[in-house]
Amino acid sequence: MRHTTRYLTLLLTLTLPALGACARPRPEIDQASVTRILTTLSSDEMEGRRAFTPAATKAAEFINGEFAAIGLDHFDGLKDYLEDFPVYGVAVDSQEVTLNGRAVPDDRVALFVSGPLHWTGDSAVRVLTVGPDDNPMEILGPVIMGGEGSTLVLLDPAHAQLFQGLRRYAARGSQTLQPGAGASTAVILTDESRALAYTVDVASTVSETGRLANVVGVIPGRRASELVLFTAHYDHIGIVRPVDGDSIANGANDDASGTTAVIALARYFKALGHPERTLVFVAFAAEEIGGYGSRYFASQVNADSIVAMFNIEMIGKQAAEGPHRAWITGFDKSDFGSILAGAVPDSVFTFYADPYPDQGLFERSDNAVFARLGVPAHSISSTPIDVDQDYHHVTDEIGTLDLDHVTNTIRAIARAAEPIVSGEATPTRIDPSSLR
Repeated sequence: MRHTTRYLTLLLTLTLPALGACARPRPEIDQASVTRILTTLSSDEMEGRRAFTPAATKAAEFINGEFAAIGLDHFDGLKDYLEDFPVYGVAVDSQEVTLNGRAVPDDRVALFVSGPLHWTGDSAVRVLTVGPDDNPMEILGPVIMGGEGSTLVLLDPAHAQLFQGLRRYAARGSQTLQPGAGASTAVILTDESRALAYTVDVASTVSETGRLANVVGVIPGRRASELVLFTAHYDHIGIVRPVDGDSIANGANDDASGTTAVIALARYFKALGHPERTLVFVAFAAEEIGGYGSRYFASQVNADSIVAMFNIEMIGKQAAEGPHRAWITGFDKSDFGSILAGAVPDSVFTFYADPYPDQGLFERSDNAVFARLGVPAHSISSTPIDVDQDYHHVTDEIGTLDLDHVTNTIRAIARAAEPIVSGEATPTRIDPSSLR
């Protein structure tokens, strides 16, 4: 594999044009640095980086140190690279739900709320129906991740097993960035296909759960008001039920690999010099428990100023189609993917459309909140997610990853981003009405 790596590096150097605004030679994205960062983030000492734990704080501080060593600028209003924010817990004290004139038993309702609720049929609440033949996660994933507005979901009993999982998840209590004002979701297990009339009354208690922190660094560009985002989430699921004595879900692929890419890309573009567009590098907190980091950051930045978002998710394994390939979610939602594919010759690396559309991945990661604001925000991945045995398991360790592939993918993203970074290409905006 070492010979393959050298060959790919040579091809990239010889075949891809230099940045129009930059005369200096490209810096190297070296595998030793990639391995060091990925090893640290996925080590047992990080204990799976679960949000709200000291381990997640430790990971954020490590990334903070990497950004400092690179010499990134601070994001607007921050004194360092840590964007700290509170999250509030919401405990349901009582609930009364009716649907089409009949009371709904509590055990057939799963609530994800931002505060007290009083919904009636004339409330500004979106109603979604998940039928017996629908893919429930394609519909529910974006809703639970905090889609726009409050939502009533009618879930067919064919999905009863999934519903029980939602009930267990909801029983932990909801969390919100905006007590009483954030989006809320009520999922009803029912064979009703329409909500002709309904009421949802919920009494709740709100208290601050704790604080989270994104890690944000900036390379100012000549166009200060045009931002290009490179992002990944640094959290994972933490300590889980032991398997063969191992209880740490290290999250090497998910998403230490993406976070490593963000750090490596920050170092790469910093070494290139002053870019045309302003580059923002973000390691998001708490993607695994609801995307709170990306949702908070989206509230702090003008979405109209974001030209593109490269969200990097699980690049630790070769794609099912073979090496030197990565897929892009929501490929048809803008021409972002086409720009990347056109910037790198197929003989070197191939970017192509997400081969798992039934998984609803475009609306299940940190890019989704920005896409709903019209930003060309897409996730880049390579893992065969439909058959990956290590996803959310204790076996997601660095030993299961292909480090040659991780490094080559980061190099390819760096080159593919150049037309957007240089201002030569601007992706089309996403139509929010095309999203669920």
